[in-house]
Amino acid sequence: MINTQVVDQILIISINRSEKKNALVPQMYEDMAIALENAPDSDVKAVLIKGSGGCFTSGNDVSEFVQASDKSEVNETYRFMLALLNCPIPVVAKVEGLAIGIGTTLLLHCDFVLAHENTKFAMPFINLGLVPEYASSYIIPRIGGHLLASELLMLGEVFDAQKALKCGLINGIYSDELGDATADLLAKLTAKPSEALRQTKALLKYNKADIKAHIDEELKWFVKAMQSEAAKEAFSAFLEKRPIDMKKFK
Repeated sequence: MINTQVVDQILIISINRSEKKNALVPQMYEDMAIALENAPDSDVKAVLIKGSGGCFTSGNDVSEFVQASDKSEVNETYRFMLALLNCPIPVVAKVEGLAIGIGTTLLLHCDFVLAHENTKFAMPFINLGLVPEYASSYIIPRIGGHLLASELLMLGEVFDAQKALKCGLINGIYSDELGDATADLLAKLTAKPSEALRQTKALLKYNKADIKAHIDEELKWFVKAMQSEAAKEAFSAFLEKRPIDMKKFK
């Protein structure tokens, strides 16, 4: 479900589960983590993360997410997100279709994000009785300001590429030229001197310790929120394809 290959010094990580809108399960997180962890030991100069079938990812597969043990789900996702945070090589995300939940969150830890004009973003954690994840409540206020961060994280509504650009989540918006724009960017990166490229990224990400501390703090709240009555009701309603009982969702 995760395909990886190295082409012209570019590690390409493809989320390949288009029949499920590239929804993520624990094994997929592990596979992506391993690919990122091994990349620095090769001659790879850039990483590309993309989806298949015209979709980036719809986020976690909710049925798998609920059925998996809390520890297993957290461990695999956490490993991937730390691998992304710590990757010393520039990471490019090519985003289209859907970027929901962690599909938006992970973009905060990429170095370049190119999005198709049709992309729908969302961080709907509040609507599931949950809290923000993986330093989104740390990074978004710093790149978009408190008011925009409140809008994205307290309302949890779907937003378009124009809003994502305004919030500083993406570099640019493209239509049919998204593929060409991504290829051009990757070619520019691979033409740069490797050591200087890694050193520049290290300087840009010099606050990794602060981000890691915030990730760990959010995770404590997230795990606690997963056990709340509101979260249990939200997930049950989703799986049973029924409206949320607002008497329980409080």
